[in-house]
Amino acid sequence: MRNKIAILIVVVIIALAGLGLLVWRRSSSARQQASLDTATASRRTLNATVLATGSVKAIVGAEVKVGSRISGVVKRLPVNIGSLVRKGQVIAELDDRETRSQGDQANANLASARTHLAELEAGYGAQVVQSSTDVERAQANLAAARSRLEQARTTVGTVPIEVTAQIQQAEAAVEQAEASRANAKVKYDRIQHLLDQDFVAKQDADNARTEYEVAVSQVRHAQAVLNTANANSSQTQLRQQDVAQAEEAVRQADSALRMARANTAQVRVKEQAIRSARAQVMQAEAALRYAQTQLSYTRIVSPIHGVIASVSTQEGETIAAGLTAPTFVTIIDLSRLQVDALVDETDIGRVKVGQSATFTVDSFPDQEFEGKVTAIYPKAIIDQNVVDYDVVVTIANPRGLLRPDMTANVTINVATKENVLALPNKAVKREEGARVVYVIENNVPVRRPVKIGWKDSDYTEILSGLKEGERVMVGDLPGPARTQPATQPSLPPGATGR
Repeated sequence: MRNKIAILIVVVIIALAGLGLLVWRRSSSARQQASLDTATASRRTLNATVLATGSVKAIVGAEVKVGSRISGVVKRLPVNIGSLVRKGQVIAELDDRETRSQGDQANANLASARTHLAELEAGYGAQVVQSSTDVERAQANLAAARSRLEQARTTVGTVPIEVTAQIQQAEAAVEQAEASRANAKVKYDRIQHLLDQDFVAKQDADNARTEYEVAVSQVRHAQAVLNTANANSSQTQLRQQDVAQAEEAVRQADSALRMARANTAQVRVKEQAIRSARAQVMQAEAALRYAQTQLSYTRIVSPIHGVIASVSTQEGETIAAGLTAPTFVTIIDLSRLQVDALVDETDIGRVKVGQSATFTVDSFPDQEFEGKVTAIYPKAIIDQNVVDYDVVVTIANPRGLLRPDMTANVTINVATKENVLALPNKAVKREEGARVVYVIENNVPVRRPVKIGWKDSDYTEILSGLKEGERVMVGDLPGPARTQPATQPSLPPGATGR
């Protein structure tokens, strides 16, 4: 009886021990399952990135130092550090009384020069036309006078010599005829006297009378010839008078032409005076523009949109302009900023112009800013044997949060791969030279080799060894795990495992 009781007690104890062991195992498995951190293999987009640090800088032209181009006293300074200004807005004014006075003087000089020019130009056009017309008319008159003189001289020709000879011959003939008539008269009278005394025959008297009448006729003829010669001489004298008159007309026409040309020379002198007056007007206009420019320099305006970064003068202070304009206001356009990121020489080969980038700054750690790589400096920056390259990332600053010289943590997206099967980086482990994951099967992590591809800051691409939707353990393995051998397929062309 005692032996049966002892056996029963032993059986109960063994049963209770088995039951306790079963409960402990189940609770241990539940605790282990509850303590496992798992992730599901899913499709996502991976970005290959390069990390760098840098600082926010103003791009070229975004920071402008504004100064004065003339000396003067600051009359008004309506801006201060932090003031928002627009392009063209007045940011300072100098005392302009002296420059205004210079402008008024230049304006008066210009008015005087224009009045003088107007006086010279008054009637100038009509004078030029009249002078040209007078010269042309005088030239035509001179040509006509010369033509008439030539005609008169041609008409006279050698007539004076011939007429003189004719007159002389006619006068000689008249004298000879008069002598013959006188002789015939004497002879006729003597014979007539003798006839009255009957000493001669009547025939002789008739012959003497006939000779006398012939001599008288010859005198008349010679006198007629002389009269004709004298008449020709008068015509010749008239023609000579015509020649003299024509010569005088030529002299008068030539004098008129010289006078007209002299008037033309006066016109040229007036033209020179007008050109000189016009030059004086242009000089006065240039002086006025210079005075107006100097006056505009008394109002200093902002060349860009931006924020006043520094002011180094005050109202009432005298500014002396030297070889370079004194800077007293600095303006920064906060919408035109860039990040100069220092990229390690091991990564610079993957960085290209046009790649997108993101960055954060210490002032706003929860705010991520976007940008784009726009330049890569070819010369390295070497500091304590560390070789970096300056990569320029152009950024937008729509809300004006960023300021120059802020420290930036930059992530450059060097490549993108879409719709790949991926796991968190912590889920992929390296054991015995191979990449493995621990797949949850029946609430137990099972070791499985995998092939990996790309890897970014958070996820790793799984090329083979795992299916979409399978759960894997993330982090360290809490206890022993089973190993499941698997045959790994070959990698696709262009893929690499890490």
